Amino acid sequence: MHGKREFPTAKRLLKLLVLVCVAGAVPAAGEDPAAVAARRATRALEECRARWDAATASSEAGWQLARACFDAAEFAPDKAARGRLAEEGIEAARAVIERCATNAPAHYYLALNLGRLAETKTLGALPLVREMESHLLRARELDPGFDFAGPDRTLGLLYRDAPGWPLSVGSRKKARRHLDAALDRAPGYPENRLNRLETRIQWREKEGALEDYRAMLALLPQARDRFVGPRWAWSWADWDRRWARAEVQIHAWFPETR
Repeated sequence: MHGKREFPTAKRLLKLLVLVCVAGAVPAAGEDPAAVAARRATRALEECRARWDAATASSEAGWQLARACFDAAEFAPDKAARGRLAEEGIEAARAVIERCATNAPAHYYLALNLGRLAETKTLGALPLVREMESHLLRARELDPGFDFAGPDRTLGLLYRDAPGWPLSVGSRKKARRHLDAALDRAPGYPENRLNRLETRIQWREKEGALEDYRAMLALLPQARDRFVGPRWAWSWADWDRRWARAEVQIHAWFPETR
């Protein structure tokens, strides 16, 4: 949704998924998007906990609680609080999977909460990443389009940012394949285009980055009309910041784009 890096994927894991909250008031004019998103995430968490407590046999209530835990952890005050929320989300997702192993959202949010938990650990993080990979692959198999191609999007970032073999699962080839797949499945979702643009910049693939830059320019007007309202304010704050940073690099490489 996000200093010394305690775990190689920590910074990226904070960006794997935009907040998708259930409730929240319309923000006041000029209010900080982070404050709005934090308030929405807290209210969503409370509501999801209540639904899960009232209906622990409901798979939907379980995976929605796992999602709410992941979202709320973005705004946790410290590492310990993030870890507790991640563990709560993991527990809810596992409970769903035990009853229904083919529930794609449960596998997806289990993976994301495993990532949250991994970022709180100095030791023991890498096994969590391997489990995270396993559940993302299962979610992709079951519902590749879920959350705007979320399984491919997250796998792409995981493979890009994790250490490579033999330490962990990192692989440039796999990262490219999944980032491309996410963009193919949900080309209108800004995060998917931004991820590949940033990746091509990181890998210094200048012509490819220019291609994605131009595509992002064309996408932005329609995306701003599509993803509107308080639900998306925090996402746009993040996307706009990252887009501005990417523009600086593209302009440096291609001055004629200014």
